[in-house]
Amino acid sequence: MSAGHEESGFVARRFIVAEFATPEALLAGTQKMRESGHTNLDTHTPMPIHGLEKALGLGRPKIPTIVLGGAIAGAVIAYSLIYFCNVIDFPINVGGRPLHGPPANIPITFELAVLMAGTSSFFGFFTLAKLPKPYHPVFESGAFQRASVDGYFLSVELPVDANADKALSDVRNLGAVGAELVLESER
Repeated sequence: MSAGHEESGFVARRFIVAEFATPEALLAGTQKMRESGHTNLDTHTPMPIHGLEKALGLGRPKIPTIVLGGAIAGAVIAYSLIYFCNVIDFPINVGGRPLHGPPANIPITFELAVLMAGTSSFFGFFTLAKLPKPYHPVFESGAFQRASVDGYFLSVELPVDANADKALSDVRNLGAVGAELVLESER
């Protein structure tokens, strides 16, 4: 039996975890790290920081499109079901009135549109964020425990062939108050 994991084929991911003193320093450091060619960046802060999306190079959010799709699907499903039930499946002639009256169907159509929009936003967010994620290699950093309290952290996932020492010196030159290399442990 092997003591290590050489035979398992496991390749540990490497992360540089850098702490910055202020939100402004984190924002500037993130922008400069991305400009220097590092692509797999993430930030961890106790509060939202305006401009981090742009510094990370994130595109337009997909959630509004998912919510719109859910709302349209809900409205179409509700109105189609009401029309099918009233006109095709079980038509009832009440005093010569038309079988289908659109104004009477607006509340139910709106309600299902809102329900489907809310449901799609909930599940869409969790799917896009790849949640739940109970483990991430940066959690192994001792200093990272302060990320949800008062720390401003940048994590950089290094490619297999990247030089870790160069990435460490890059973040230190950008004003990081602390930086360390974190290796993923085999689970």
